[in-house]
Amino acid sequence: MWPFRRRTKQQSGPALPVDPTMGDPAARALSEALARRDWRAARDVLVTVTDPDHQAFCLHAAGRVPGVQEWIGEWADAEPRATLPLLVRGTHAVHWAWEARGGASSSLTSQEQFREFRKRLTLAENLLDEVAARDPDDTTARAFLVMSARGRQVDREEAARRFADVVARHPWHRLAHVQMLQYRCAKWFGSDEEMFEFARSAAAKAPAASGLAHLVAAAHLEMWLKLPAGEDDAHLRDPEVLAELRAAADHSVRHPEHGRYPGWPQPHNNFAMCFAVGGDHAAAAERFQALGDLVTDLPWSYFGDPGSAFTRWRRTVTDSQG
Repeated sequence: MWPFRRRTKQQSGPALPVDPTMGDPAARALSEALARRDWRAARDVLVTVTDPDHQAFCLHAAGRVPGVQEWIGEWADAEPRATLPLLVRGTHAVHWAWEARGGASSSLTSQEQFREFRKRLTLAENLLDEVAARDPDDTTARAFLVMSARGRQVDREEAARRFADVVARHPWHRLAHVQMLQYRCAKWFGSDEEMFEFARSAAAKAPAASGLAHLVAAAHLEMWLKLPAGEDDAHLRDPEVLAELRAAADHSVRHPEHGRYPGWPQPHNNFAMCFAVGGDHAAAAERFQALGDLVTDLPWSYFGDPGSAFTRWRRTVTDSQG
């Protein structure tokens, strides 16, 4: 999330819209309720979402709704014994904090931005810690604490503890794994070796239905983003890299047990870009066909406007298939 570097290429044709809810009805209903400032409707949606991955996805998708922090305290005041309003406010505050920081590198981020970033993250973590303390079975607050670990610059032991708290309760938690992969990237607090070790280990251990083998694609996209022009595309075209990507796809998006869980378009978009840029247009075409028009912000925003980039690459892949 919030990449430090974007690549721009000339785009053509109409841009597809990015739907943060990825077509999930519960995530859409929650986002709409929060946009209306209707906490009762938001509560009614969330009480029906009991799956840990689904709850985390809904709250992650709803994090983009603006203005929530201006009124969400009303819910907590109305239901002081409930953890759900604290969870909504805390998870949204993580996104709110990153919004204050912006997506630029540290050298291009002002001290005022950093101060507001830290202030909002502190609020978020205080709320999430309270949810975790009051609800021993919670996974969502704990997963968002893994997300906020990078912003708070917690040490490696603390980041690992936060991640362990999630997977002890839900071993293949999707959001927690994605956020821990980010922590282990070289651009944050890890290295290329740690990033790939984490992605490959998760892919090897996780069931295909979890989709976690897509972390291998995410890791290769991080490497592509890091490399200079020329070396970046060559990395994804490397026969060994393509072989690893195909194997990861076989254990996730191409596996019959993978299915269409909330957030399923994200792994497909990751593989679509890897295969398209890597030159395996037949494999990319399969992902584009599965997606229809369900474009996600990342990884396509690395090229500029995500909807335009998705459309351009889809056309390139389709044309190459005759």
